[in-house]
Amino acid sequence: MQNKGLIKLFAFLFGLVSIYQLSYTFIANKVENDAEAFAISRVADSSEGYLAEREALEARYLDSIGHNSQFGFTTYDEAKKKELNKGLDLKGGINVTLQISVKDILKGLANNTKNPVFNKALADADLASKSSDDRYLDLFFDAFDKIKGDTKLASPDIFFTKGLSDEIQTMDADDATVKRIIETKVDESIVSAFEVLRERIDGFGVTQPNIQREGNSGRILVELPGVRDISRAQDLLSSTAQLEFWETYSSSNQSISNFLIAANEKLKTLIDTATVETPAKEESELDSLLSDVSQDSLDLASQVNPLLDLIAGPGSQHAVAKFAIKDTAKVGAYLRMPQIRRLIPNDIQFVKFLWERPSTEDTEVVDLYALKSNRDGVPRISGDVVSDARADFDQFSKPAVSMTMNTRGAKEWEDLTGDAYNNKTGIAIVLDNKVYTAPGVSTGPISGGRSEITGTFTVNETKDISNVLRAGKLPASAEIIQSEIVGPSLGQEAIDSGFMSFLIAMAIVLVWMVFYYGKAGLFADIALLLNILLIFGVLTSLSAVLTLPGIAGIVLTIGMSVDANVLIFERIKEELAKGKGKSQAISDGFSNALSSILDANITTGLTALILFVFGSGPIKGFATTLLIGILTSLFTAIFITRLLVDWYISGKTRRLDFSTSLTKNLFTGINIDFLIKRKIAYIFSLVLIAIGVFSLATNGLQQGVDFLGGRSYQVRFDQEINPSEIASELNEVFGSGTKVKEFGDANQIKITTSYKVDVEGIEVDNEIQNKLYTVLQKYLPSGTTYDDFVVGSADKSIGILQSIKVGPTIADDIKNNAFLAILGSLAVVFLYILFRFRKWQFSLGAVTAVFHDVLIVLGIFSLTSDIMPFNMEVDQAFIAAILTVIGYSLNDTVVVFDRIREIVAEKGWKSGENINSAVNSTLGRTLNTSMTTLVVLLTIFVFGGESLRGFMFAMIIGVIVGTYSSVFIATPVMFDTIKKKILAGKADKIVK
Repeated sequence: MQNKGLIKLFAFLFGLVSIYQLSYTFIANKVENDAEAFAISRVADSSEGYLAEREALEARYLDSIGHNSQFGFTTYDEAKKKELNKGLDLKGGINVTLQISVKDILKGLANNTKNPVFNKALADADLASKSSDDRYLDLFFDAFDKIKGDTKLASPDIFFTKGLSDEIQTMDADDATVKRIIETKVDESIVSAFEVLRERIDGFGVTQPNIQREGNSGRILVELPGVRDISRAQDLLSSTAQLEFWETYSSSNQSISNFLIAANEKLKTLIDTATVETPAKEESELDSLLSDVSQDSLDLASQVNPLLDLIAGPGSQHAVAKFAIKDTAKVGAYLRMPQIRRLIPNDIQFVKFLWERPSTEDTEVVDLYALKSNRDGVPRISGDVVSDARADFDQFSKPAVSMTMNTRGAKEWEDLTGDAYNNKTGIAIVLDNKVYTAPGVSTGPISGGRSEITGTFTVNETKDISNVLRAGKLPASAEIIQSEIVGPSLGQEAIDSGFMSFLIAMAIVLVWMVFYYGKAGLFADIALLLNILLIFGVLTSLSAVLTLPGIAGIVLTIGMSVDANVLIFERIKEELAKGKGKSQAISDGFSNALSSILDANITTGLTALILFVFGSGPIKGFATTLLIGILTSLFTAIFITRLLVDWYISGKTRRLDFSTSLTKNLFTGINIDFLIKRKIAYIFSLVLIAIGVFSLATNGLQQGVDFLGGRSYQVRFDQEINPSEIASELNEVFGSGTKVKEFGDANQIKITTSYKVDVEGIEVDNEIQNKLYTVLQKYLPSGTTYDDFVVGSADKSIGILQSIKVGPTIADDIKNNAFLAILGSLAVVFLYILFRFRKWQFSLGAVTAVFHDVLIVLGIFSLTSDIMPFNMEVDQAFIAAILTVIGYSLNDTVVVFDRIREIVAEKGWKSGENINSAVNSTLGRTLNTSMTTLVVLLTIFVFGGESLRGFMFAMIIGVIVGTYSSVFIATPVMFDTIKKKILAGKADKIVK
């Protein structure tokens, strides 16, 4: 081997840099362990609020020593930024995909026009988007073109507005030109939303957040690992931060009082009419008007005055009245009814009713405010005039938000406060349609543009409000269309189980290599350990995220990385058997194995690359570690093992055997005629495939929420429970179709429901969790509160440990991406093998074997999904397993084909005899590698945690079937397609 000195230097520096990068992780972990010990020593675990107090003490400790020197070269704050990133499934936290509303952006660009063609096109686009994967903007343009008639996009009441005057300069602009302009503007708005969200996240204080835009779809992926306060994070991400300042009507305003009385009388009439029996026919107009009003409002026995009886007391200063929170939806529905809106007196014609923001979670009543509005519903001042905002404390030392306005805002603020002073009214400060405070003005107009938002805030709330105001408001609403929330305790369990499987698998492989190859196996082990160090070092250097499937990828790399050493050692043994000297045999062994090693790893790498491109979240983490592992494995196997072997044999008295007394003659002298048995193999495989296809056609597959859309919850109890009993109860609440399965231990279940899957908003998520808590409360320990039950609580051992939500649109995208990933991997591999072997028969054999393997894995999943005691859902992780099976099967097949190419190039085809010879000569390597990989996969299956079992089961089946198909399917198919030419002596000679 040439340039040994350079390779040694590179290996030394590579290892040193990896150790240096990983040192930050060890330092950060040490300091955090010290902080935890400090907090535990000062808080009694029996005290009320123990966990919250302990977390606060830990945070205070870390803040206090964040800039202190650690080991003389870094600080905790710096180490935290450079540590190995742990994914959501290992650290807990929240991962969401936000959909920026292109509809809102279009309405904003058109100044909320009332143009009927424009609004009909929006409605048609809404309807089409429910069943189409096309961009919303394209759907809108298509809908507009179908109904526009003579209407143009550049019409004065559509996009020929003041805001677009620089781009659309004339009403005669053709639609194609306007479409290009609108597309640019929409893209700019999405970029603006991305920047706003990034600034908010930066101000939130999360370490190692991840935010990225997904193509031009209007979707933004946000991952906040380690977040404990889930609801706070959700509010931060989805709130538009629409700050508004309104003048209120006085609480004593007679017109408001008269309106409420008139509304109450009208509701009596409406409700009396609604209770009269009518013939069964189409829904009446009154039914439609009352569709938002709950049935209990129609109970005349309990409500003489439908509206006035709901008043819970006089309102605070400048508020209309107080109402119970449980009645706010009903009151709001009443006030939105067209017949009630017609009763509003002319002097308050454009009144806008808004609710007070509840001061605490325990608040039972809130104020209703009446705000002075106008024909367009535009506030006196909007939040775009705020130039700065910060968390502060008011004159009573209570948390508040202080704001500074720009020059225009200062003038408008002076006018607004002057009007409020003169009219004896208040100024409602509204954020996202909730009144935070409505103070009066007692000293006349306020100049200077400084103001303050006060209320019953916590310090965190004032930080978040000031954060979103500084970052600015989102240009459109952001709906959470996909989310995954993992509790911290589940993350710690994943770390424990993941690293347990990692250590056990590594130990087994290390022992096996020494057992099988003796001292040579020890050198392979040293290379393998260096390989693991390099993988973690590269992950840290690239700021890549380590996930539970990522750990599985590393463990799989352990099993697959020995393949290169096995290939090398087996070739060296063959060269020694030919009578060559030790040095020459080693040199030739490494040289002859190189082609097989490169081909096998490139095919596996191509499938991992496709998985990286089409995957997301943890699956991308799996692909990342697999790709890194392939590259580092090649380096350590080809160069490091060679350095160690050459160093050892340089000693004149040293003897190096590539086997032990127990394994020396294994797989030698084998001469099986595989080709003559191919028809039996064909029949066997066809029977298996036929059974699997029949099951797929009749039973199908258990598709997960990734592909169907919906919500799933992993819930743990303190005792064994009956999933069927819970399923029956939940089906009564959520409707039929809700599934409950035991998930791992008998005290743990997985709940999947499609209830309101097409309805977005945090309110729906909270509603479903409330319903779950109500149904499951009797199975939980006495005293378990809702807050204890929901995901996100620290160190919890019961309740919701993980929740996943996938909207129907994104589920279709995931399914399509999975389909493209499988087809893409097959196409790429077909072309690569065609390029390397220059014969389409080799490509056909390889792809046929892959199809064979995939169909059998799918069939077995379909046949056994109802009887296996672990999760067998088909989701993104399953697709990752299928693609890995494709890569592994090809790995095996390419090694066999490579040996066929080598032998045939030297000796010719000889009616297939040399094909059998090639397969026999690789049998030791094939079985050795397969057994090693299977042991590793079984280790992960047993010790890797419940969430990985279905994933590992697919891979275990795939490895078994892939090993079989490389010998009994790929090679025979290749042979049968080229057989006539071989027998006729017309088969082209293969170039080695």
